Amino acid sequence: MNFNYDVIIIGAGAAGMMCAIEAGKRGRKVLLVDHAKKIGEKIRISGGGRCNFTNLNTKPDKFISQNPKFVRSALSQYTQHDFINLVKKHKIDFHEKKLGQLFCDKSAQQIIDMLLLECEWANVEIKKEFVVNEVDKDNNEYVVKSADNIYKSNSLVVATGGLSVPKIGASSFGYEVAKKFGMNIIETLPALVPLTFNEKILNICKELTGLSVEAVVSFKKILFEEGMLFTHRGLSGPSILQISSYWKQGENIKVNMSPKLNVYQFLEEKKKSNPKQDIQNIISDLLPKRLAQIICEEINLKGNIWEISNKALKSLGDRINSWIVNPTGSEGYRTAEVTLGGVNTNEISSKTMMSLKHQGLFFIGEVVDVTGHLGGYNFQWAWSSGFVAGKHV
Repeated sequence: MNFNYDVIIIGAGAAGMMCAIEAGKRGRKVLLVDHAKKIGEKIRISGGGRCNFTNLNTKPDKFISQNPKFVRSALSQYTQHDFINLVKKHKIDFHEKKLGQLFCDKSAQQIIDMLLLECEWANVEIKKEFVVNEVDKDNNEYVVKSADNIYKSNSLVVATGGLSVPKIGASSFGYEVAKKFGMNIIETLPALVPLTFNEKILNICKELTGLSVEAVVSFKKILFEEGMLFTHRGLSGPSILQISSYWKQGENIKVNMSPKLNVYQFLEEKKKSNPKQDIQNIISDLLPKRLAQIICEEINLKGNIWEISNKALKSLGDRINSWIVNPTGSEGYRTAEVTLGGVNTNEISSKTMMSLKHQGLFFIGEVVDVTGHLGGYNFQWAWSSGFVAGKHV
């Protein structure tokens, strides 16, 4: 059977639902389809089940794209404060955790329910467990074929996300549709992902599993100061996840585990003021005891500080303030929070999210070459890009 709509949106995640809501509000006849049994799975599992739904500090420099200016228009048309007002309208309690990150007090399901209710109010038709067999264009109409039916529309929106978290059904579908319509794809990579390391560093990490320190982790001129976590698989935590979006295979990162103190200068002063103090005890005042012990053993330092040469103290200071680490890779899409790269933004209107090559074809959310920092920025990109497309489909 044939069915006709004004707008068909493929992908009922954050961006897809937001687009459907805005299009529906404009009186457009909207069909929103998704391959999953449950709508909004990535929302549901985000933020430890509390959904870090936006960030108070959202601005363009919190996003990575080959075209850094691209995000400006969408972020200004629909801001973090606009989404916060929507959350307040639905009386969902939330709190700021840190660094502007906003989370639901109760459950991420509240955000999903809010969006579904808004879809209902906007008369959006939603089809779950919908498998798209083919996407085509016939004259000025887009044609979406399932096993049983043919659906036609003037506007088609691709909101199918990236490759991260394959266990909830992430796939390359959106990129394949883009390529079919002659759109270029910026190389995709896992982002906001734990990094992997050689056996020597891995052994250290295994001994320290579960330990967290505040650290500045840097790659070239990019740096993040947040928690770093030692795990049995390597280094993780917010600072590592953040730098993973910038790190390039084969290159080093630098870790400062005492960002507020020049450790070598501190040790020089200690040597004068308290020469009989044990070096491991001194370092244990700066770092967790087990970490201090491992670092001192690694450099083969023990005994009173006055017995240790300044050269050795300098090595110790460098090991803490600028530990040079060479990751072997990342854990990949399985544990990545988002996908770096995607549909080339030079081929999309930043004001409408429509393809510059095809009238009525839109790309929004994670499928586009826009990747936010950790902390609610990727959701805000979904809301903003979805809203903008919804105003123009």
